[in-house]
Amino acid sequence: MSVAESWSRVMSLLRGHAPADHADLPGPATEQMLAAAEERMGISLHGDLRTWLLRNNLDLPEEDFDDDVMCCGFDGFPDEGSFFLGIRAMERLYSNRSTSCGFDPPDQPDYPFWRNEWIPFLSDQDGWMGKFIDVRDGRVGSWFVGGPTVTGEYESMAQYFDSVAETLTRIADGSSPVCRFAEGRLVWS
Repeated sequence: MSVAESWSRVMSLLRGHAPADHADLPGPATEQMLAAAEERMGISLHGDLRTWLLRNNLDLPEEDFDDDVMCCGFDGFPDEGSFFLGIRAMERLYSNRSTSCGFDPPDQPDYPFWRNEWIPFLSDQDGWMGKFIDVRDGRVGSWFVGGPTVTGEYESMAQYFDSVAETLTRIADGSSPVCRFAEGRLVWS
């Protein structure tokens, strides 16, 4: 399954079970927005990331963006405490993580906490944990400040979005102990 198909499955489940949450999501990014972001970051977006952003650029509207937090997004999706990043939030977090030598810490190139080839697409509000796509091969990994970085957690963004769709399916079936759909929204306990 492609990233577009996997994301469409997620959006279909969200639209069907949490239409109010689905309605809050903004429209797609434009090629111009992505090209400008690539130029500012100094790195090309992976094709899967580009495809996803051209379907939904999940940046908050300008009036809702909070300069006092590292990352802003739509709370409660895909899970409680983290959210998908739009291009503006990706850039902000990427610029905070990237280093002049290409990886951090500089004395551990084989086991870094962060590499400049990783672009975050999901984070908590503080930018302390989240998921990234490796632009070199499209694999998805995760980071947690104070913990080890996991590379290759998923083979692709499509595989990761399939896992999100499976979670939404469990919630819809009533088999999730921590979340349910109520009044058109995801409600986390």
